[in-house]
Amino acid sequence: MTSKILYTGDLRSETIHLRSQTLIETDAPVDNNGKGERFSPTDLVATALGSCMITLMAMKATDMGIELKGTTAEITKIMAADPRRISKIIVTIHVPALDLDEKQQKILINTAMTCPVAKSIHPDIEVDCAIKFA
Repeated sequence: MTSKILYTGDLRSETIHLRSQTLIETDAPVDNNGKGERFSPTDLVATALGSCMITLMAMKATDMGIELKGTTAEITKIMAADPRRISKIIVTIHVPALDLDEKQQKILINTAMTCPVAKSIHPDIEVDCAIKFA
């Protein structure tokens, strides 16, 4: 088992990662009758994409003798109605100023685009990703 979820009421849940005991609280978003005081479940899906991309890029970079510390990602999630669902995820990754050649950049971009979360997102969800090397 990976996690356990407890519904605490008021459209909020607490999720415990069993191995680390890390807690994540989620709320329903304001536009869906919630308070929006925490990540929504769909926020976590979109955020997981950026986190997975950076993690895989860092793994590959380490193999290449490159340190990606300071890399950031900006995530925008766009919802659709009928049925209510994520319709688009925009990810912008900023890699700090490193002396990377075109081949190294291409390898890191390909690695990000083939991360497990990217491969798990339904093809109806548009993913717009830009990776910027400063």
